[in-house]
Amino acid sequence: MFFATIKRALLDTTAWPSRAAAHTAIFGFIEGWYNLHRLRSGLGYRSPADYETALAA
Repeated sequence: MFFATIKRALLDTTAWPSRAAAHTAIFGFIEGWYNLHRLRSGLGYRSPADYETALAA
């Protein structure tokens, strides 16, 4: 599922000028979106952002 998501969202849509640029974009996608919004079973099928919001309320 992870590789399909990153391929569809990032890699299929852009031609990268260098390997370093692709690496930076992939890292940004993983840390900036995927890790924050992916649903996790350990959090009751909520994203970490939703879980932290619920804890703060």
